[in-house]
Amino acid sequence: MAQAKDFNKKSRKPVVENARTLKRKRNETELTTIVQRVEELDPKVRLESFSDLPLSDPTASGLAASHFKSLTDIQSRSIPYALKGKDILGAAKTGSGKTLAFLVPILENLYRKSWTEYDGLGAIILSPTRELAIQIFEVLRKVGRYHTFSAGLVIGGKSLKEEQERLGRMNILVCTPGRMLQHLDQTADLDVYNLQMLVLDEADRIMDMGFQHTVDAIVDHLPKTRQTLLFSATQTKKVSDLARLSLQDPEYVAVHEAATSATPATLQQHYIITPLPEKLDTLFSFIRSNLKAKTIVFMSSGKQVRFVYESLRHLQPGIPLLHLHGRQKQGGRLDITTRFAQAKHAVLFSTDVAARGLDFPAVDWVIQLDCPEDADTYIHRVGRTARYERNGRAVLFLDPSEESGMLKRLEQKKVPIEKINVKARKQQSVKDQLQNMCFKDPELKYLGQKAFISYVKSIHVQKDKEIFKVKELPLDAFAASLGLPGAPRIKFIKGEDSKLQKNQPRALRYLSSDESDQEDGEKKTKKKDNVRTKYDRMFERRNQDVLADHYAKLINDDGTMVDQGNGINGDADEDEDFLSVKRRFEAGDQALGGDKSDASSVSSEHEISAAKEGEQQPGATREVKVVKISDAAEPLIIDSKRREKLLKSKKKLLKYKGLGKKLIYDDEGQAHEVYELEDEEKFRADGDAQTQRAKFLETETERNRAADIEDKERAKEKKREKKEKRKAKERAMAAEEDEDAEAGGVAYLAPYEGDEGVGPFMSDDDGDDSSKGKKQRSRDASSPAEDREDSRKTKRSKRSHKAQSAPGEPVEVNTLEDLEALATGLLA
Repeated sequence: MAQAKDFNKKSRKPVVENARTLKRKRNETELTTIVQRVEELDPKVRLESFSDLPLSDPTASGLAASHFKSLTDIQSRSIPYALKGKDILGAAKTGSGKTLAFLVPILENLYRKSWTEYDGLGAIILSPTRELAIQIFEVLRKVGRYHTFSAGLVIGGKSLKEEQERLGRMNILVCTPGRMLQHLDQTADLDVYNLQMLVLDEADRIMDMGFQHTVDAIVDHLPKTRQTLLFSATQTKKVSDLARLSLQDPEYVAVHEAATSATPATLQQHYIITPLPEKLDTLFSFIRSNLKAKTIVFMSSGKQVRFVYESLRHLQPGIPLLHLHGRQKQGGRLDITTRFAQAKHAVLFSTDVAARGLDFPAVDWVIQLDCPEDADTYIHRVGRTARYERNGRAVLFLDPSEESGMLKRLEQKKVPIEKINVKARKQQSVKDQLQNMCFKDPELKYLGQKAFISYVKSIHVQKDKEIFKVKELPLDAFAASLGLPGAPRIKFIKGEDSKLQKNQPRALRYLSSDESDQEDGEKKTKKKDNVRTKYDRMFERRNQDVLADHYAKLINDDGTMVDQGNGINGDADEDEDFLSVKRRFEAGDQALGGDKSDASSVSSEHEISAAKEGEQQPGATREVKVVKISDAAEPLIIDSKRREKLLKSKKKLLKYKGLGKKLIYDDEGQAHEVYELEDEEKFRADGDAQTQRAKFLETETERNRAADIEDKERAKEKKREKKEKRKAKERAMAAEEDEDAEAGGVAYLAPYEGDEGVGPFMSDDDGDDSSKGKKQRSRDASSPAEDREDSRKTKRSKRSHKAQSAPGEPVEVNTLEDLEALATGLLA
């Protein structure tokens, strides 16, 4: 049997080795064939299907399982170059299949190099938004399902620690720039020394100012010898951008550059002229007219998205409403995009976070409620519909001030757009309903105020001032259309106006428009009015005659007060002291004199205050005080109550003080005054430079020596105080122990050493004063530690003495211990 087992082992081993050898040889043959086909591939030949490309079996199987058969224009022209290892700048219309144009080359290049998890990270795909990164990752999972590569999704909003634990085993990463840079800086297991490919999807957006520094930092971590692919609907061609990415002889693949339109031919594009205050009315009317459609509404800010969503949700237009913006959590954003993608009829209010790359199936309408910042943003927005040669429609809402500038920009980008009008009979107004909701719901009113400010700010910060003219917008009417009682104050616009006014010449600042005098026809100029006080503004209010409800109930028709049972209209007791004044002057008097008539007119309050200050007569002249204020050029004279109150206000005293000295901090953090260069002639008059330098060093040395002595004395004083406190504490503890030892009326002393005729233990009553005084002197001379030790010995000896006392000796019993000692002695 043993021989049979050995025979079986020997017979099976060659079979296993043959199978592995055959599989390895088959894979090597397949790789050699694929490499040879790639080298023979002509990129200029137009291919129709994926089967015409030299692809591996896992990639071909994944494409077939995902129902990808025919090649789009961008795929047929860019994939051959990418398979050959060329850097690519790919530009094509939205919805033309750019995602597969870089996913297929990534899988094929890593497969041909037999990439494993031990080889590290092989490819990085950068996306400007989280939603687009998730979409790319899902397509990668479908197409690469038969490959053995490990792929990861690295975006914000998830646990950084969990991602760090898995990144060391990843071959392909789909990520956003911010989180990728964070891992490159913080994750030790992430090694990119062997990176083969870098892909930037929506490259023009990633290369914008928002991601510029982040992308630069990421590129610094990556090796220079790599393949780089850039794809976008509006590709960047800046030499500086390409140089920063270290592109080497890139192939520019612009599929639709010669096309008559930059947008798909199946897309119908229109615009309507809608004044800013009527935008919400037009939008609500449009939604009510298209309840069986799938619509995306783009706005310029997240606060607007939230306000419009909350407002229309209360109005219940009859269709599901969703909203998407960058301030939402990652889980909520993913849930919203999934729900909208699966819905048949819905309205999604969104910022430009959903404008690029996202593939929502069967979108019927794209509404741009706010004008896009440029023509490229417009192209990306309308690209959410009419994808993959399907039909779609887009409508752009333009304010009259934006029409000419925006149409010119769209014409330069080859965007065909037509003007349409709104049917007046179908338009509904929601202004009154919004006002009612904002009145009842303070939170909605707050959202409206934030939406108003964010919209005006978005217009103010735009670079293209030919389109965006914030001064021409009817902001008051726009605030009323949002349901707000008034337009919120906008600081940045007010600050800009004040800056322009400040920079005007002084003559123009005080001159106003010329006014013609009808009588003599002479033109006169008047200076600017004086500063208006709060009382002027108070008397200029327009609603002074509007009485509140609770106040109207207190007033009769004839203007008298309503009697509420508390005697309001009855005769009130006259009280001369009810209203009092500090001083009362007779007609024609200029100042308060010292005569008796003036003294009689002074109120009691003034008399009391004068008496307190030591004046002999009520009408006597006030005593004048002179107060010297530090840093003030002249002393402050106190000759009135107002001046006395001024002394209590630090803020008002500042104008009487001199100017402070400006301090700056050096590299060591030391504060000193600003050094100013002395006049050269004055400097030479003081003597030679070396002499002045020596004198300065001598003075500074003496000053430092004096400061050092003072610091040492201060430090010694602190040490002394510490030592005194510690000694006082120890004395207090010793005193407490002595009090505990003397409790009970009998104080037992330590054994007395000597040959005198007294017993070894003595009480206060029987012992003489000499022994007590000697012990007290020895205790005073000892240290606090010795005092505590003596106290402990006294307590122990106290108990032992009582226990050893002779039965015949009289023992005074005051405590329970005395009683125990007495019982012990009797028993002994």
